[in-house]
Formats: sequence, structure tokens, C-alpha cells
Amino acid sequence: MTDSPYHLPEHLARLADEDAVRFITDGLLSGKDDVPTIALNQAAQPLPESPRWRLRAIRDLIDDAMRTYQDNKPTQADAWLAPRLHSILRLTRAEAADPALWNYLALGVAPDFVVWRHLSEKKKTVNPRYFKGPYHKQAFARLWWSAELFRNGSDYEPVEMACSNQDMLNTVLRLDVIDHRPTAQALVRLLKREIVRTGRDANALGKAVNTAGATLMYDVIAPDVVRDANAVQRWIGEGDEGVAVHHRSLPVGPAEERALEDSIERLADYFAELFADAPVRGKDEATDDAEDD
Repeated sequence: MTDSPYHLPEHLARLADEDAVRFITDGLLSGKDDVPTIALNQAAQPLPESPRWRLRAIRDLIDDAMRTYQDNKPTQADAWLAPRLHSILRLTRAEAADPALWNYLALGVAPDFVVWRHLSEKKKTVNPRYFKGPYHKQAFARLWWSAELFRNGSDYEPVEMACSNQDMLNTVLRLDVIDHRPTAQALVRLLKREIVRTGRDANALGKAVNTAGATLMYDVIAPDVVRDANAVQRWIGEGDEGVAVHHRSLPVGPAEERALEDSIERLADYFAELFADAPVRGKDEATDDAEDD
């Protein structure tokens, strides 16, 4: 099985798409080969030597996730890892939109995690987009952005709930409407109330909410508070000071104000009505096989 890199530099780096693709081999995707660490780091572009970019804390977190869930389904690690990765890797949204950062994290820091988490039992291979892919598919970008979009101010508990359902990651995360905080929180609330239970439920709900959002302005009927950019910058600044994140307790995110409760409830009630009429594939089946490969 693919092993962890035998050499890790002190800081994170960027790995451009055209360089990343050279290291995504059939042997890596099947979990048989390791990534040539020295060659990869020669191709990478170093980031500034700041405590915020130190990668040892990230690697330790990933090791902890694999150790904690080694006897469980790897999918169960998502809910634990997403909020903690977000809290350790403190990025602006512009920085998080850089695919080269995620390429390096997947190939230069934790290729073994990508194989462990995403190797398909049926196909005996990893979809290459988990190494180099869009933000809603790439192994680490999907977790970081899930935490960013589903947290409620400083509260990461909704992130744990959202990431416990694979189709919240596979389908809902890619929808434009999810950037509206009351919408994201209302979707999580339907999970918490067990109105939405399975991956197929979440998939159907996401499609219904997105379709309705094309004609109904959610931000008008369910307004949000004005976001506090300074709170996020202060939180990121703490990362430059080398703040530690404990693994056992749920971390605390940026000290932003929570989304308006009235707006969340209004949308949760509306989304429940949408879901009641939404076509759910295999709705009458007793089991849910919606796992991502």
C-alpha cells in the first residue's frame, strides 16, 4: 500500500497542475507505488516560511485520523477531519481556491491518506480527481471547503453533521446556493431532525433546493447577517503566530456572528416541503448504498 512520504520539508508548497499530473501514475492510483518525494519537491514552489504554512501539524492530524478510523469505514473519517483540517490550515478563500496548494497536500504530504480514504473496493483504484481535481472532489479541498461553508460562525458542529452524509459532500457542496449560510444551515438541520437520512435523500434534497433557488432568491426571503471579515483575518493571523489545535475536542472557528436563526428555520421548513415532493431514487429500498468511490 502507498506509504507516507519519507521526507517532508518544514513548510507547505504549491504544485502546479501540469507538474502534479506527472506524479499521478497507475501505480499510485492502485496503491502499489509511492510518490517520488525528492522529484516532487524539486517541482514544487515553496510557500513563505511562516508558522501558518508549517506542514508537520497537518501531517500529524492526518496520521491521527487514519489511526482513529483504521478499524472503521474510511468515509467516517471525513466528519472528524474536516473541522480540524480547517482549523489547522487557516486560509483565506482566495488561498483555498488555489488548486496547486491542494495538489501538493495530496501528493507531497499525504498520498497514503488519499489512497486509504478513496481506494474503490470495486475498481481497486483511486479516482485521480481525488489527487488533482475540483474543490468539491479533491481529497483535502472538499473537506476544507465543507468546513468553511457548513460552519455556523465559530461552531463546527454543523460541519460534523454535514460530513457524516457522503452526498452532502458529493452533491450539495458543489451547488452555488450553499454559499448562502442560512441555506447551508437549513440543509444540515434537516439531517439533524432525521427528515433526511440517507445519501440518496441528501442528493434529492440538494437537487430540489438548487432548482428552486433558480427562481426563488433565498437571500431575500432568508437574509443573513453582514459577514465580519475582520474576525476571519484575526483568526488567520493566529495561525501566523503558530497557534496549536487540539485533536480530541472540536475546535473553534473564526469569531463570526452566527447565521440568523429565523432565516434558518424559515428555509428548513420550506426545504422540508420541497423534500416531501422530491423524487428519491430507491426511496422504498431498505438500504442505502450511496458511498463515494
